Amino acid sequence: MNMCYQPTADLMASALLTYTNMRGYYEHYGVDWQQLKICEQISDLENWDVLLNGDVVGAMRLAFDDEGCYIRDLQVDAAFQNMGIGAAVINEGARLAVLQGAMQLRLRVFKISPAHKLYTRSGFNIDKADDRFYYMSKSLV
Repeated sequence: MNMCYQPTADLMASALLTYTNMRGYYEHYGVDWQQLKICEQISDLENWDVLLNGDVVGAMRLAFDDEGCYIRDLQVDAAFQNMGIGAAVINEGARLAVLQGAMQLRLRVFKISPAHKLYTRSGFNIDKADDRFYYMSKSLV
């Protein structure tokens, strides 16, 4: 598997991937998110394309603060899920976070999303939960 990462070249295409992957969750919870709104929300983040054999198959978005690194979004195109790409992207996110001095990775995931199992396998712990989300973190030290 020849994977690499690059700064996101096309934010609208990246936002479409997020919208396509997340639409079922948005509809389930009655959240009105559209591609343009997602694009506006991600424009201030550190956006990365995930490439497999030269083709964009995913996206990772990071935000940094005093508490560490927050994985704001991790998307893998449905056709490429369950191939280990998500785990590899988490590892890359951790590598980038450590490079910027972060001691912790954080994220939130919809409770109904199977992705929380990936995060648990990748060493994240559930810190708290509400009606929609698990809030998870992983130490980088």
